[in-house]
Amino acid sequence: MPLSAAARALAARCLATANEAARRMARGDFEHLPGYAGLPDDMKDVEIAATVRHGVRTFLRQAADAAREPAGPGPAVEEPEALFRERAAQRAAEGMPLDLLLRSHLRGAAVLWEVLREHTRPGEEAALVELSGALLRAQEHTVAAVTRAYLDEHAALAGGHRARRRALVRDLLAGMVPADPAALAPLGRHGSVSVLVLPAVPPGRGEGAEEGEGTHDPVAVRRAAHRLQAALDRTAGSDVLTLFDERGGHALLPGPLRDGDALARRLADACGVAELHCAVAEADGPGGIAAAARTAAEVLRIARACGRPAGLHRLDDVLLEYQLSRPGESSARIRALLDGAADRPDLLGTVRAHLAQGRSRRATAHRLGVHPNTVDNRLARFTALTGLDPTTDRGAALTLAALLLRDTDGAAPDTPA
Repeated sequence: MPLSAAARALAARCLATANEAARRMARGDFEHLPGYAGLPDDMKDVEIAATVRHGVRTFLRQAADAAREPAGPGPAVEEPEALFRERAAQRAAEGMPLDLLLRSHLRGAAVLWEVLREHTRPGEEAALVELSGALLRAQEHTVAAVTRAYLDEHAALAGGHRARRRALVRDLLAGMVPADPAALAPLGRHGSVSVLVLPAVPPGRGEGAEEGEGTHDPVAVRRAAHRLQAALDRTAGSDVLTLFDERGGHALLPGPLRDGDALARRLADACGVAELHCAVAEADGPGGIAAAARTAAEVLRIARACGRPAGLHRLDDVLLEYQLSRPGESSARIRALLDGAADRPDLLGTVRAHLAQGRSRRATAHRLGVHPNTVDNRLARFTALTGLDPTTDRGAALTLAALLLRDTDGAAPDTPA
């Protein structure tokens, strides 16, 4: 914006004091900013001082040269934001807090205004007002440019950091342990690692939602992953290594996991679901993470297949079921016992619920929302088709083994009506 001759004269008079004003800021006024005193001396004396000097001189020189009417085509006007953007990106890479960086720019503008006021002569008050307005407009552009450059660099650094952490989790889950001990620092110094496995959970469904419902929009999945990460970080008191996608995820928590049911509730709340099944297995160290992840995944599969209540499951919770689900010489014959009811998911689902409810017909009826006589009729029909009687101890054991082996083969889930 063009300035009056008086404003240009005031700016030109102050230009001679630019170096002194820069030193005053870098080694005087800025020292009172929270966190500034702890910065390295070379950063203050060289980089910050040079940046301040550049900003002060550029503003005053442009103000001194600002005519009332545009002079037509000519040399390009110097852009102070270019250096500010470069320094902002550098400060982000060095870890300077954004609030300290912005405070330094705001304080610099305040000191420059004081310099203008000190050099204002009687009768030049209107010129000071003009330059004050120009300074405020320049500061608006500077703060926007600095913030954008800082955040862009910070986002790039954070993206690279997250990518390295995800790559580390992938390697550990694949059984590849980095040779550099420093790469394992996020696992802490506990030695053992709790490997947590989560199912695919539809995010943002609200109270009353169940696992397996809804779609997995990429944005929703990222939001759910963010909420899960926050809940895990609060539990561990540190940044937890995680790897989440629409199929579920893994989390590597340092040390043994305590109060797992409370963690499961927090994770369910984070996902916005009423209930959440998850499983954990402990690894003795980084080299055991891959095996622990496989065990936890199998425990989770079995716990859900057997109708276990929601919560965090361990191998000890499903020892018998785990053993029954192991393939062996008799697996094919046991699995074939269900062939007669293979096309009746209502019967298979009812039997599964019956076993999960301790073979209580009333509890099963309540779980399925049907009359107890309906449960009896379905169980009788199941027995007629398969020869298995899940109301007896031996029949229940064989039925459970057959269901677990059937699930191992990846059969479609049973949906009782």
